[in-house]
Amino acid sequence: MNIIVCLKQVPDTTEVRIDPVRGTLIREGVPSIINPDDRNALEQALKIKDSRDDVNVTVLSMGPPQADVALREALAMGADKAILLSDRAFAGSDTWATSTALADGIKHIGDYDIIMCGRQAIDGDTAQVGPQIAEHLDIPQITYVEALEIKDGRVLANRALEDGYFVIESEMPVLITAIKELNEPRYPSIRGIYEAHGEDKLVVLSAEEIDADFDNLGLNGSPTKVKKSFTPEARKGEGEIFTGSTERAVNNLIVRLKEKHLI
Repeated sequence: MNIIVCLKQVPDTTEVRIDPVRGTLIREGVPSIINPDDRNALEQALKIKDSRDDVNVTVLSMGPPQADVALREALAMGADKAILLSDRAFAGSDTWATSTALADGIKHIGDYDIIMCGRQAIDGDTAQVGPQIAEHLDIPQITYVEALEIKDGRVLANRALEDGYFVIESEMPVLITAIKELNEPRYPSIRGIYEAHGEDKLVVLSAEEIDADFDNLGLNGSPTKVKKSFTPEARKGEGEIFTGSTERAVNNLIVRLKEKHLI
């Protein structure tokens, strides 16, 4: 069984800062990590590998050369091989162009039974790339997976809802997007760290090498156009503190909200 896990390296922060002049994300001084949901996807792939003797796990990412740090960490956790798609042709990709490149990379790999992705990336929160990859490859997909089982050559998954879950069964190949409730990611082992850096298990491929669809790559191939990025200015003005008993404070608050036509 061959499992491909798609990973993204993201800034280790939820406090996004925007350059007021360029309108771009400020990444300087912010360390990078494996996207949290992608770690859950990787952990699930490794758990399947631990339970069987015939599983090979390949991690795949698209990004600049420094994204190899995240892939090395994935190798240290137990992945068998890592592939980085790195090319200036990928620069400026939106979710459509990103999923196109990753799908082309998966086609280049060729043999796969399960594709694992995180639900969404913390620097975008779109939850679009995983499902788009499945559409590019024309395979089934199960999103928001909180429990997963391989049974009789098929995948059985619990797809999370707000108040419960669906149980969904699918044939393979299939794409899965993981949420944090699926598992608790492991830490890399000392031996794993040594082997990930001592033996070259990481392959870097260009757009041409994976026979990518150049018409749907990068900024020019991205249908999403960002007109402007900015940080909203903080509202000025002093708040009002209500004193006295709880009942009196609540009554005064209700009066103020009614005056402002908020209730």
